[in-house]
Amino acid sequence: MTPVIKKILVTEEAVPLKRPFKTALRTVTTAQTLIIKVIDSDGLVGFGEAAPTPVITGDTVSSIKEAINDIIGPKLIGKSLINSEDIKATIDQAMVHNSSPKAALNIAVNDLIAQHYHVPLVQVLGGNADHITTDYTVSVDSTEKMIRQAQDLIAAGFSTLKIKVGSQSERADVQRVAAIRQAVGPSVKLRLDANQGWHHKQAVAAINRMAQMGLAIELVEQPVPAADFEGLAYVTRHTQTMIMADESVFSVADAQRLISMRGCDLINLKLMKAGGIDNALKINTLAETAGISCMVGSMIESSVSVTAAAHLAAAKRNVKYVDLDASMMFSSNPVQGGLINQKARIQLPDVPGLGFQDRH
Repeated sequence: MTPVIKKILVTEEAVPLKRPFKTALRTVTTAQTLIIKVIDSDGLVGFGEAAPTPVITGDTVSSIKEAINDIIGPKLIGKSLINSEDIKATIDQAMVHNSSPKAALNIAVNDLIAQHYHVPLVQVLGGNADHITTDYTVSVDSTEKMIRQAQDLIAAGFSTLKIKVGSQSERADVQRVAAIRQAVGPSVKLRLDANQGWHHKQAVAAINRMAQMGLAIELVEQPVPAADFEGLAYVTRHTQTMIMADESVFSVADAQRLISMRGCDLINLKLMKAGGIDNALKINTLAETAGISCMVGSMIESSVSVTAAAHLAAAKRNVKYVDLDASMMFSSNPVQGGLINQKARIQLPDVPGLGFQDRH
């Protein structure tokens, strides 16, 4: 018989981080997340995850539960996995916004489909790579503590660091980045993420000052507020450093608008923003058509959704940058299996789907 979706389970998890994660938008000490299991009539279990990030996606623990349990989930029960387009369209169209619960269900459905094909998800997505290499984020703190974390990460085998900025004046940010560059040396790649923390003129002043100082910044992520598309385009036009859109791009429509404005050089794909793997694929294809490379990143998420993001990153040639350190920040992960972190190298398991072995 054709397998159909039989049951959807949602479990709330709270996992302390190894150290506080601080950005211009928030400080996280304990990661709250929801693990979703989509169970089919053959007993296979597809795993997904929804990470509540109210300051970015607007999704909360309670809103995610309601969206999955009361609105989207019931529409999926009984649907055939052979008609995956119908399932995915139902997820997208059941309600507006609510990108995190949509992402969780989309991830789980893709996991199930790959399991039925008996191949890792990366192969269903068109790739055959078995590993990727990630950067690691140095969160906002005192300059001394950020330097210490950066040095510890280099000693642990990371060669690319993402430095959080944007929490204070651009002058202080420049001084902090300069101090980190001096401490880590010229061979380490540095990326910056302002998390919407600068005004567009502040951003241009800071980025150009760092270029003049020879700090060799690889890229700057989301320097201005998410809604300020014109400001992002201004920064892109007035700097030589590569500018990446993150919070400005939730949807294919956002990407299309920004690309038409020549508003960025790069786009960060996050499953929690896009509403899952399939919408991220659409954005990536649009970006690739315009000659814009992508990064695959994540919120503060466990190994479930980070594994899904890793399969996406490994599958697509247009994904040139990877920022998937989030699950490494957890003191423990709520589900066994999935990706294998080997310092900066993320190994994908050679097992069907996402690699979370759990039969119902």
